[in-house]
Amino acid sequence: MSRWDWGQFVAPGFCVLLIAFLVIFAHSGLQGPHGLAALNKAERLEADLQAELAAIQAERAARQNLVDRLGNEYLDLDLLDERSRAILGYTRREELLIR
Repeated sequence: MSRWDWGQFVAPGFCVLLIAFLVIFAHSGLQGPHGLAALNKAERLEADLQAELAAIQAERAARQNLVDRLGNEYLDLDLLDERSRAILGYTRREELLIR
């Protein structure tokens, strides 16, 4: 009966386990919920939200300009006339309404 030399099994087994753990951690680091793929997705989402925020801020600035022009401190009579006729549906006698 031959005697087993456990040294020839332990060292390769340890190497296989070490490689398996490294593969699992590398996969988790790349594809996991906190890995590089998730980071890339979060960065793309941030860029989209920054663009949406810039568009909303521009729209808000344009509306604030209209509000300021219709305010008590500075009243733009042309804008007031335009908005009131658009909302109420009035026209002047010399104007033609084309629909």
